[in-house]
Amino acid sequence: MTVEPPLRPPAHQVSPRAVRWWQLRALLWLVALGGPQLVLLLTTGAPAWAYPLAATVAVVLVYVLVVPRILFRIHRWEITDEAVYTLSGWLVREWRIAPISRVQTVDTQHGPLQQLLKLATVTVTTASARGAVKIAGLDAREAAELARTLTETTQATPGDAT
Repeated sequence: MTVEPPLRPPAHQVSPRAVRWWQLRALLWLVALGGPQLVLLLTTGAPAWAYPLAATVAVVLVYVLVVPRILFRIHRWEITDEAVYTLSGWLVREWRIAPISRVQTVDTQHGPLQQLLKLATVTVTTASARGAVKIAGLDAREAAELARTLTETTQATPGDAT
């Protein structure tokens, strides 16, 4: 069976709440990078630490305000009877196509921030050296339904997923 990719981007967007999730994750980087700089500024009293701290804050805030909205517009997914299609990335865009006959497992993940925002990631593991296909930022209920549907579809598809 030959799997033809769609001649259009995958049909479904991730949840709009994924924007907030990506923003919160970026703010954690601000804490991780800016926290030690702030501690050095306060403990040493050296004003030279203010410049790297200001640069870190500026870069992370620009990222928080711009990149998650771009990710939301780009990230797409679609499941058909033939394949799992994903489009992701912002600097480097990646279009992944995994034939249903190659699917080995379907998992859902709910990290702490995702649980807070009622989001999930569906991971489709395939018989591929390239690795699993991930659909991140889905509504938690939609992710559970997607995992159920995908599992049923793969069980009904002939092949040994190798």
